[in-house]
Amino acid sequence: MSFIRTILGDIPSEQIGLTYSHEHVVIDHCYATSLHPEFLLNDFAKLKTELAELKKLDLSLMVDTMPVNAGRNPLLSAKLSEETGIHLVVPTGIHQEKYYPKSHWRFQYSEQELADLFMADVQDGIDRYDYNGPVIRRAQAHKAGLIKLATDETPFSSHQEMIFRAVVQTHRQTGVPILTHTTQGTLALEQAELFAKLGADLDHVVLSHVDRNPDLGYVRAVLDTGVSVEFDSAFRWKTNPNQTYQYLEQLLPDYPRQIVVGMDAAKNAYWKSYGGKPGLDYLLTTFPEELKTRGLEDYLDLIFIHNPRRIYSFIKPKKS
Repeated sequence: MSFIRTILGDIPSEQIGLTYSHEHVVIDHCYATSLHPEFLLNDFAKLKTELAELKKLDLSLMVDTMPVNAGRNPLLSAKLSEETGIHLVVPTGIHQEKYYPKSHWRFQYSEQELADLFMADVQDGIDRYDYNGPVIRRAQAHKAGLIKLATDETPFSSHQEMIFRAVVQTHRQTGVPILTHTTQGTLALEQAELFAKLGADLDHVVLSHVDRNPDLGYVRAVLDTGVSVEFDSAFRWKTNPNQTYQYLEQLLPDYPRQIVVGMDAAKNAYWKSYGGKPGLDYLLTTFPEELKTRGLEDYLDLIFIHNPRRIYSFIKPKKS
């Protein structure tokens, strides 16, 4: 039976309903928030208020995407899930280099050492200190259900290629699904091709922010590899036409099982509970209504329920 690993434990995939596929639900104090205070999302009362409104709209699952040593707080995430009734998937993996100081251990560790840290998050529990070290104390009841990596707009460095290998090793040996960050949708095709070369199961790989790439043909080429893509910029376009909605019109008929959606609302200024807008309810109110006006209502269950169920389910571990 397929399952999704949430912060509160494993649940059968078919029990998951409406899903936000790329979010930032908890971001505690870290190097990234010291550079970008607007990323700080650790006020429990405000987080709970926003998520409680989503629960009223029948949201089932949120995929959190801030990985290792970038603001994870497994105990806060678990409490938030318990008190709102919304399932949360919390990741392991590593973010862009810019979110870590140049002296960070990520630049010193070997491929195997990184993979061992990632696998321990998945199998033994997330370190409650988020690998701030030197002490590691695992929250054994709260395990990672996803592994993330991120690239920028430049060709992959040798360090990034090592991260790819550590991520795929973790994926193959634990079964954990893979999510990536692309910068404005660039290098998504290169990511997909490298995952295929390394032996990842592309049914359980999703590349984020691909709707920000201005080349529709490129996005089609990415989808042709067999990976899935995540769109999250519908509320970001300030002028018409809205590229995200246009892409959904043109791509959903051809790739109905390879697209999921989210908000990627990492800035607290996007949260109503922090006094911002449009609020995380945008994706369950304005967004589906817009898709209905475009004749895309038949795809809503796919992008919100059935595709996430498949992508975020664990695979059977494979021998290296």
